[in-house]
Amino acid sequence: MTRQLTRAEVLEHNHNKDCWIVIGNKVYDVTKFLEEHPGGCEVLLEKAGEDRTEAFEDVGHSSDAREMKEEYLVGDIVDAEKQKYSYDEKPAQIPTSTGASSENTLVDNLVYPGLVVIIALLLYYLFA
Repeated sequence: MTRQLTRAEVLEHNHNKDCWIVIGNKVYDVTKFLEEHPGGCEVLLEKAGEDRTEAFEDVGHSSDAREMKEEYLVGDIVDAEKQKYSYDEKPAQIPTSTGASSENTLVDNLVYPGLVVIIALLLYYLFA
């Protein structure tokens, strides 16, 4: 079982000698990473001790960065203080071609090729 922390406990770790942040209801001690952070230590220190989930997701960190952050995991936010994030919501499933209706198949098979033919004819008449 991982260590359970309150947001108030995390907020106490808010300076360059002891820097914790919250990402996705997980707490990370990024003190040792401050000097290595590609965006500079100021980015992490700016909101040290606070929830940085939205900023982390907005930047679009690489899969390597996502894996690397696990090295700094301290624990989880207590259940009573966990937040729901916009990225938690799963996007609607896009139907595959096997699950598509015959109406969509008709559009794919007739309309798009028809448009290509019309464009080709227009170009022929314009430049012939």
